[in-house]
Amino acid sequence: MADSLRRLVSAESCRLLQEKLENWYRDYEINTCDQNLNRCCEIIEMNSVIQGQLFTILNETSREGGHYAGVETIKTRLLPWLGTCFSCAASGGLFESGLSFIQDSVEKERQLRQLATSQTFQLQELQEELTSTRLELDHVQQELVRSRSPSPRRSRSPSPLPLRSCSPGRARRTNASRHACLVARFGDIYANERLDAETLLRTYITDKEMVQRIIYTAAVESFQTAKMAYRQFKMRVRKTLSLGHTELESLEDTVLDYIVRHEDLYDVQASVNEVIRSMNMNPKISFPPEVDFIVISSLIRELCRVAFSMQTLTPPLDIAFGIDGELFSETKYHRSLDSDFTAALVAYHVWPALMENDVVIVKGEAVTKRGALWSRRSRSRSRSRSRSVSPLLSHLSRSRSPSPLRSGSPRH
Repeated sequence: MADSLRRLVSAESCRLLQEKLENWYRDYEINTCDQNLNRCCEIIEMNSVIQGQLFTILNETSREGGHYAGVETIKTRLLPWLGTCFSCAASGGLFESGLSFIQDSVEKERQLRQLATSQTFQLQELQEELTSTRLELDHVQQELVRSRSPSPRRSRSPSPLPLRSCSPGRARRTNASRHACLVARFGDIYANERLDAETLLRTYITDKEMVQRIIYTAAVESFQTAKMAYRQFKMRVRKTLSLGHTELESLEDTVLDYIVRHEDLYDVQASVNEVIRSMNMNPKISFPPEVDFIVISSLIRELCRVAFSMQTLTPPLDIAFGIDGELFSETKYHRSLDSDFTAALVAYHVWPALMENDVVIVKGEAVTKRGALWSRRSRSRSRSRSRSVSPLLSHLSRSRSPSPLRSGSPRH
């Protein structure tokens, strides 16, 4: 419960809600009807988020007290309030029921379309696999008939059967399953590890913007470092396996299959050290000299692992390129709660978007503010930061073992 309450306090959602209410009251008379409605919807959304977090804390608190603790408080405080809310909402029940009926109909229609598409795709995969199995069975039957028929050259040793390869349908299902797992893991990192790292950094840095910039930079550097490590690892595996292969297409499939089955050979610690080194030289972020970016090494490690695994997909997944001052894209990013929803330019990024080719798979998060970019540039001219490596990082770089990506052979 304490962790949930700490996150609610550190998010400063209530203060932001009060500020938006005051701004709306101040500009209500000069706003248009659409602007006032947008402000009202925005405040309702923020209030629902805060209420959801409070109900989560209420549930955790009551669970900590046991079966009977807090029963009287819930009876005297919570249940009468809930009854009042339901009675107040009864007047608009007809409209809400009609709206909910329409929403349910649209949702059911969407689910039916998705189910039909999924069943069609699965049927095509099964048909392809069945065709591949039939061809293999015909080949085996022909070999069996030839082996039983008399022949003057019976003494010759029969030619070996080709090894059974994975059918296209099975390969696509495996790739789709790994794709779904990695996308879900990327979302878990955003929801859990990112918030833990942000809470940890707030103990050293009071500037929330700088904390979010550090986490975004860590994500970008982790993907770049993991992609470079994957390319080097793939080159070594191809060089080793090319000695026993003659067909280029078969070699590429074998190399990819080997990397997928032996992802544990990836030296993720070497990538973590490289990411921290790159972050220490990044002029857009700063950190107190008595600590180091190694405090968020757990977040960097998980990002490197996910980024490395995403390179083994067909096609691979990558994060979108983002730069301060770019035009905000609704298809790529969500706006943070403390954003200016009327601003068109991105002040800074909180989390990158996940892309497949040029299609957005998972939206990122960005902050939009009017004039924030120019104020950030003016502050960056006056900010100076020592780029000397901390004793902890220098000790780590001296004591770490050589990476298999930089040595001649993978680890065992």
